[in-house]
Amino acid sequence: MACVATAVLSAVLLAGCAANPGAASTGEQSAEQDRVDVQRRASIRLQLAIGYYQQRQWQTALDEARQAAHIDPTMTDAYTMAALTYMELGDTRQAEQNFLQALKLSPNDPDLSNNYGWFLCQNGRAQQSIPYFDAAVKNKAYKSPAKALSNAGVCSLMLKNKAEAERYFNEAFHHDPTDAKANINLARINYERGDLKNAQFYTKRLVNANVLTAEVLWLAIRVEHKLGNRSAENSLGTQLRRRYPDSPEFASYQRGVFDE
Repeated sequence: MACVATAVLSAVLLAGCAANPGAASTGEQSAEQDRVDVQRRASIRLQLAIGYYQQRQWQTALDEARQAAHIDPTMTDAYTMAALTYMELGDTRQAEQNFLQALKLSPNDPDLSNNYGWFLCQNGRAQQSIPYFDAAVKNKAYKSPAKALSNAGVCSLMLKNKAEAERYFNEAFHHDPTDAKANINLARINYERGDLKNAQFYTKRLVNANVLTAEVLWLAIRVEHKLGNRSAENSLGTQLRRRYPDSPEFASYQRGVFDE
């Protein structure tokens, strides 16, 4: 989100620099300057909101995002920022209202479609979320299709549609082989079907990329255990113990319950 605010501010500054005094009347120049000033002030507020959001100061972030929207009611990113902050505050009604206002202003924004899709999915509306992820991916201007594809995969799993989920995760991996969500889910799907070599392919990628969550380490341990690779299993177990000694995953490892 920080890069969004920077891009918005840069666009405002460029618009100001591009003004040609000889190309418009004094009144038109004044109106254009007023518009640029509004965008500049709103962008500053939005940057502050993003900063507070990153510091987990939700209420202050929300106040700044609302100020940005008040200054410039046409600023899509201000409503998106407010929606994301309302999500953190647990106010789903206000979050949705702000998402819908942002979508009204920018219906073809792929990042916004992805964010709203994730909101729907996280609030028991997984079926409704899928078209928003698909719309984001189809947008040629979208720079992070793997993110929306992985989100669609997760939401498809919530709908008990494992085949569709796997298709989404494979597409996400194709777009971005470093996508952690795609890798962990492909590892789990292959592990559950007994395809241990393919499961190992993905867990090794995660471990080598230093994506060492308790979930990743425990899945990697179970894969190596079933493959009979005791050295790798012990090494991963040591990391799990050192990093997550109080986790349910380590408790299962200690009990030797590999099939939970």
